[in-house]
Amino acid sequence: MTEPAGPIRVLLADDEAMIRAGVRLILRHAEGIEVVAEAPDGRRAAELAAAHHPDVVLLDIRMPVCDGLAAIAPLLALDPAPRVVMLSTFGDDDNVVRALREGAAGFLLKDEGPQELISAVRAAAAGDAVLSPGVTGAVISRMLTAGEPHAAGGAADDRIARLTGREREVLAMLGEGLSNQDIAARLGIGTGTVKTHVGAILDKTGTTSRVQAALLAHRAGLAL
Repeated sequence: MTEPAGPIRVLLADDEAMIRAGVRLILRHAEGIEVVAEAPDGRRAAELAAAHHPDVVLLDIRMPVCDGLAAIAPLLALDPAPRVVMLSTFGDDDNVVRALREGAAGFLLKDEGPQELISAVRAAAAGDAVLSPGVTGAVISRMLTAGEPHAAGGAADDRIARLTGREREVLAMLGEGLSNQDIAARLGIGTGTVKTHVGAILDKTGTTSRVQAALLAHRAGLAL
């Protein structure tokens, strides 16, 4: 995904006006982020997203008319499709797993701090997966235990055999849940280079998201 050339355009969807006001206030003071629309339910979120073309949609799960999980598909059907990050009070494993399977870019708990919210928006806009630390381990474990379907391309060992040594290092760090920025800092390389490696990993392994790549890293024994 190409990073936005201008400010990151954000759409908020939550049925509680006070929650929307709080998130809007936090993002208003963040450099390079602009809240372009707000919606009280998932159906309205999809309508406003089609009109305003946000880069990132922060989407509550429990909403009337159309809940957040049901809104993911119509949002991702837009062209261009926004990055969808679920913003919920509850880190219920079933909801997190379903959201990721539906194509959400991540899942953030509402009790995260303002800086974590801002960082999550920026990470999502840059193409990173976003998972609250409190749910990451449980979700990966749940998806592995449930036998999350493998992407096309064969067994885990065969698929990682196509990777270079550096790509394996990056894949292992994806399995740890690290962002591009964190990977760049650990390896001493630029974030642009990390993005290139991540793109190559997805292409060579037949995975379609960073979450799928993280699961592959665990299956192949690259991440524990």
